Amino acid sequence: MIRPATDVAVYLCRDVVDMRKSIDGLALLVQEAMELNPFEPAVFVFCNRQRDKVKILAWERNGFVLWYKRLEQERFKWPEQADGSPMALTGQQLNWLLDGYDIARMRPHQPLFFDTVG
Repeated sequence: MIRPATDVAVYLCRDVVDMRKSIDGLALLVQEAMELNPFEPAVFVFCNRQRDKVKILAWERNGFVLWYKRLEQERFKWPEQADGSPMALTGQQLNWLLDGYDIARMRPHQPLFFDTVG
């Protein structure tokens, strides 16, 4: 499994993001909407309106890395923040969020087990 390190700086985009955006569109969101530098040593996390898809963008020495996770059931427990500005998390909190934990309540999604796709 590939995940960002637990000691990395993490910024959550508070706005709903169109998951059709790829690296260039997400990097522009980091720069313009979040007012952060997409080339800094950090990861930037985006979620869709239904809260079942997450993309994570990071700059790595000579290029961008893009992670994508889609839930088959349930939803990500996206942290609330009133003003819509980026929210800083620890790498550990990001991993908990990806595992389905409500980082405010610490309850995970139930594990799913499948034999076939579709």
